[in-house]
Amino acid sequence: MVRPAALLALLLLLFAPPALAQTDADVDAPPSVEALDIDDDAAAIERRGEIADERLGDGEGLGADHGGDDEHADNGHGAAPPVWLVIPFVVLLLMIATGPLFYAHFWHHNYPKIAIALGLITAAYYLLVMGDGIPILHAAEEYFAFIALLGSLYVASGCILIKTDFAGTPKANTILLLVGGVLANFIGTTGASMLLIRPYMRLNAGRLKAYHIIFFIFIVSNVGGALTPIGDPPLFLGFLRGVPFFWTVAHVWYIWLPTILAIAAVFYVIDGRNKEGSLREGAEQVGIDVDPGEVPGGAAVPEARGVQDVADVRTPGEAVLPVDRKRPFYHDIAIEGKVGFAWLAVVIAAVFIDPKVIPAIEGTIIDLHHFGLPFGIREVIMGAVAFLAYRTANKDILKGNDFNFEPIKEVGFLFIGIFLTMQPALTLIGAFASENASALGVSSFYFGTGVLSGVLDNAPTYVSFLSAAMGKFGMDVNIPEMVRDFAVHPGDPTGFYLQAISVASVFWGALTYIGNGPNFMVKAIAESSGVDTPSFVAYMVKYSIPILVPIYIVVWLVFFSGWVLPHPDDVQHTVEAVFRSSGLLLHF
Repeated sequence: MVRPAALLALLLLLFAPPALAQTDADVDAPPSVEALDIDDDAAAIERRGEIADERLGDGEGLGADHGGDDEHADNGHGAAPPVWLVIPFVVLLLMIATGPLFYAHFWHHNYPKIAIALGLITAAYYLLVMGDGIPILHAAEEYFAFIALLGSLYVASGCILIKTDFAGTPKANTILLLVGGVLANFIGTTGASMLLIRPYMRLNAGRLKAYHIIFFIFIVSNVGGALTPIGDPPLFLGFLRGVPFFWTVAHVWYIWLPTILAIAAVFYVIDGRNKEGSLREGAEQVGIDVDPGEVPGGAAVPEARGVQDVADVRTPGEAVLPVDRKRPFYHDIAIEGKVGFAWLAVVIAAVFIDPKVIPAIEGTIIDLHHFGLPFGIREVIMGAVAFLAYRTANKDILKGNDFNFEPIKEVGFLFIGIFLTMQPALTLIGAFASENASALGVSSFYFGTGVLSGVLDNAPTYVSFLSAAMGKFGMDVNIPEMVRDFAVHPGDPTGFYLQAISVASVFWGALTYIGNGPNFMVKAIAESSGVDTPSFVAYMVKYSIPILVPIYIVVWLVFFSGWVLPHPDDVQHTVEAVFRSSGLLLHF
């Protein structure tokens, strides 16, 4: 039975491109682990098969044929809820989109109550009506991991003050965005965003526009972090489940590089049309050498309110010296609060303290999940870092960063509602994808993962589609050995599917403010500093859809459609696939 809530996934299947079609044999009987010849170690294969059989027998397998009452099939995503239960999630999204625009006063005073109330409606139905607490427990675990990472990175990076006297120009801005994109792979998109957003805004004081913030979200908060599991939450979840740490950089870099350069090029063109000069640039033109970190006429406020001209900066009666406009000023960068980097290092190290990464800690006293808690020692360490970093921070540095807790508070409350209310949507979509995985090609997984990563949080969306893709090949996402085998053989089709899911979840997370955690946080920081950022709808209509979607379609066309670069399993069968594809018939 086709689930109504999965209509989007069905449409993606119907309009799949020709090179993605499977042969009749593929559709009727997805290849098994043994058929893929994934591992030469027969004993290892046999053992993994035994584990899989045990899991499937217990109803834990993902993408398996479960049988029984279809309405209550688990499919590894929890019992199927009624379709109407997605209404609280839709309502929350609509209010996030319209609240700041049409009823801002009511929204800003009541969004915590609204988000929690809608989340509790969903949770109550699962617990009291369906008698199923597993999705709610999963939501709680994912939320605690999410907010602990974002909160600790937010505080730790807020204790570091980067000061420079460079002026905001198209060249300087583009370089900063690209550096931030690379840095995101080492300290996460959240860490890089929090570390650079305020210096970036100060750089452009006097010429700061909404598009500056939007492209920062595109590059630093999303696409930049596609190379390592540290970079973005979806890839980290894949690492925890068995994807080798360096798999992503080895198989995504040649997609990441042209994509991030393309987005940066679009930004450079748009920024080049901004004829307003930064206040720093204007100060230099009249002979004022602005100290690093200063904004002429203001403290750390990006737009330097009340300053219309650099002449306003001058003290009355100040002597005006002759200025040699050909003499360049020597620009400098200063970093204060370097202890913040130590806090960041602790947070990054804590990321790996997990039983799935270090099996020796499973079941020990530090394995808090073993005691039924929805958080682990990792989250405790991150919470301690946030507390200690803030308590020991230099107050002048916090003031220089215009640091306050409002942005993380807004993210924290809204995502309580998002994580709870999106569980029915994830369950229905994941179940449909698992049940129909044999008929879904790489394009369906690329666009399905991408679009849903934009409107849902990209981390759980990644896991849902990874489980469905592995189910297509008779494999279980809950078995780390199978996840590793699914990833490490690029000559087989499995690694190709993982590549598409990984790229789509990270790239398309920039489609909306809620696609990735740092997006909303950057927006909140910019707004708290007086920057006029676009609404939820305007963000999509004016920026992400017209700029990102065409670039992402080109990425699909080149790397995943099969029309430019043949698929690993289609090299010898491309012509046959074209003529067999129902997607081609619908296309014409």
